[in-house]
Amino acid sequence: MRFIHTSDWHLGRLFHEVSLVEDQAHALDAMRSVLRDARPDALIIAGDVYDRAVPPPEAVELFDDFLSAVTSELAIPVIVIAGNHDSPERLGFGARLLSRAGVHIAGKVLGQLSPVVLEDAHGRVHVLPLPYAEPAVVREVLSRSELVGHDASMRARLEAARAQVPLGERSVLVAHAFVAGAEASDSERPLTVGGSGAIDVAAMDGFSYVALGHLHRPQRVHLPQGPGAGHVNYSGSLLKYSFSEAPHTKGVALVTLDAAGACTVESIALPPRRDVRLLRGTLAELLVAGRDDARRDDYLHATLLDEIAVLDPMSRLREVYPNVLALDRAVLHRAGALGGASGDHRKLTTGDLFASFFADVVGESMSEAQRAYLGEVLDAEAQKERAS
Repeated sequence: MRFIHTSDWHLGRLFHEVSLVEDQAHALDAMRSVLRDARPDALIIAGDVYDRAVPPPEAVELFDDFLSAVTSELAIPVIVIAGNHDSPERLGFGARLLSRAGVHIAGKVLGQLSPVVLEDAHGRVHVLPLPYAEPAVVREVLSRSELVGHDASMRARLEAARAQVPLGERSVLVAHAFVAGAEASDSERPLTVGGSGAIDVAAMDGFSYVALGHLHRPQRVHLPQGPGAGHVNYSGSLLKYSFSEAPHTKGVALVTLDAAGACTVESIALPPRRDVRLLRGTLAELLVAGRDDARRDDYLHATLLDEIAVLDPMSRLREVYPNVLALDRAVLHRAGALGGASGDHRKLTTGDLFASFFADVVGESMSEAQRAYLGEVLDAEAQKERAS
C-alpha cells in the first residue's frame, strides 16, 4: 500500500504581513501533480490545515477546491486531522457527509476512536486519526482526572488506538504533536508555555507508520529499539514559514507499506512559487548581486555587513530585491551591542523577556514558584488567543 503524508499547510498564513495564499495554491497544484503521477491509495493530512481557528475565506476556498479535485478527479481517499491551529468544530463541519465522498475528517476528540480501514492485496491497513487536543479536553472526554500534561494524555489515547487494531494487522497512526528529540523551527506555535508539551517517542511504538504534524522540518524520529522498529515521521510544512527554514526542502512523504508492515519513505519536493532565502553582504555587494539574480523575487532576509551607518537600506534593496521582508545589521548582534546581551534577542520567549525585566526591576531572579505561576498565566493567555 502507498499513501502520501503531508501536514502543516497553514492556509491563510501571513509571512511578515505578506499573504501566502497564491504561494500555497501553487504548492497544492504541485501536490495534485504528485498525486496524479503516484496514484497513492490515500492522502493523509496530519493537522494544521489552516493557520488560525477562523481562517480567511480564500483559505477555505483553496482547501475546498483541492479536496474536490482529489476526490472527484483522482478518486483518492483523504484522511485529515485537526492541528493546534485548527478549530476542531469548523474543520469537522460536514464530516459525516464528506466521509461518503472519501474525505475522512477527525476534528474533535471523541470518546470512541473511528479508524479508517483501507485494503490492498495483502489485507487491511487501519488508519487511526488522533486530532490535536489540550490535555484538559482529553481528561474530560475520557473521564480520567489523573491525565496531566501532553505525554500522559497522548499515552492514554494511544492505548485506546492500539486496541482498535486486530493482532497482526498493519496500522498507521496520524497525530499532531511535539515528539521529544525532534528539531523545531521558528514558525511553530508552542503547544504549551508553562510546561513541557513534548511526547516521549517510545509512546508511539507498535504502529507500522506514525504520520506526524506540528513540526515544520521534515524529519524522522527514531524509536529507542533502533532504526527497524517502526517509522515515526514528520512530513514537514507545505512551505517555508520562517527564515530559519531557509535550508529545508519542503514537500510530501510517499510511504510504501509491505505485507509485513515494514515501510519505505520517499521525499518528494514541491517547487515553491517563491523560495525563502538568506542574504549576507554589504549593501553595495547586495545591490550589485541583485541586478543579475534570477531569483530576485524570492522572499528574503538580508543581513548587512556594513560597519558604518547606511542610508535607507530597505528601500534601496527593494529596488533590486522587491520581496526583502526583513533586514538585519550584523554589527548590532555583537556582544555588548544589545544592552550587554549576545545572540538573537528576537528568539527569546515571552517568559524569558519577562524574567529579564523582573530581574532588572527587582534586582534578583525569579523563584521557581514565580516562574511556575508566570507559566500558568501565559498558558491561559495562549489558550484564549487560540480560541479567538
